Amino acid sequence: MAKVRVAIIGLGFGAEFIPLYQRHPDAELVAICQRNPKKLAAVGDAFDVPWRYSSFADVLADQDIDAVHINTPIPDHAAMTLAALKAGKHVACTVPMATSIADCRRIVALQRRTGLTYMMMETVVYAREFLYMRELLRSGKLGELQFLQATHQQDMDGWPNYWPGLPPMWYATHCVGPVLGMADLSATAVSCFGSGSIRKELQAHYGSPFAVESAHIRCADSNVTPRILRSLFDTARQYRESLDVYGSKASVEWPLVEHEPLILHTAKRPEAKIPKPVRAPDYARLLPKSLRPFTTKGVYDIAAKTHLSFTQGAGHGGSHPHLVHEFVRAMVERRAPFPDARRSANWTCTGLCAHASALRGGTTVKLPRFTLPD
Repeated sequence: MAKVRVAIIGLGFGAEFIPLYQRHPDAELVAICQRNPKKLAAVGDAFDVPWRYSSFADVLADQDIDAVHINTPIPDHAAMTLAALKAGKHVACTVPMATSIADCRRIVALQRRTGLTYMMMETVVYAREFLYMRELLRSGKLGELQFLQATHQQDMDGWPNYWPGLPPMWYATHCVGPVLGMADLSATAVSCFGSGSIRKELQAHYGSPFAVESAHIRCADSNVTPRILRSLFDTARQYRESLDVYGSKASVEWPLVEHEPLILHTAKRPEAKIPKPVRAPDYARLLPKSLRPFTTKGVYDIAAKTHLSFTQGAGHGGSHPHLVHEFVRAMVERRAPFPDARRSANWTCTGLCAHASALRGGTTVKLPRFTLPD
């Protein structure tokens, strides 16, 4: 097929993907969409984007656009995804897929009915650390997989709009995705406990009292039971997305402090020689040559180019070019991306069901059938 013509929706975090689509050999970044006219003009001029829209409906009406990459606030994800699929557009959407099981079900059903591509753009499963751990596991160097655990901790105090008091597990794909994606597991049930409490004014927004939520996940056709931990407010911790993979021969642990090396533990050695610091490679070799520099250098200093404020940092472990490449190639090859709609729903609903479990004192909650493999 000809180059895929992509529009990026939302120019905060979304602006970081513009040069990636512009440089992908199978894609063409043809349009951007942003309600703020100043930001729309500044970003469009900085990256020389030909078509600029202030209305999402106008993007969907444009028959020359094949796909949309949605980077809007979490509450908008489901409605915009459904509208785009109904308009015949392929969809990439930042996490999570939705904030309700019902909306996840609608997206999965519509994607199946239309046959269009849907991909949830989960950064951690394309981070260099994840790719390195998965390579070790698949090669047999870790031996038999015994346990997985992941965390996502962040202080969201002061963030606007829908963020105050957001239940931790409603935004859990950064820890659910890596534990399930590592060995291609599908969650079937989850048991979650809440711990501690956030301030009363934060609790009032969603009725969620917990400072921390931690869960164990039961998986289909596996004896591995992953553990995840999530916090958003009133818990002192440097930002952390982490993954630990434990095998019978060797294990790999994400560092406690950001930017420190991974720790590889090898069995049957003298105690002092078991741990060894290692650096994950960037896996640029998996990408077209035009995208390889972005795995280590990020994208651009977008704030400097546009004289606007951007709160997100570029890269997320070098994942951004891998995400773009997977989405584009899935469309070109007419195959399911990783993660596809069903798997994205399983990851998202694991978090939603975990929060429901926490509100019920840890009662096991089953994942809905539509999130499981056929």
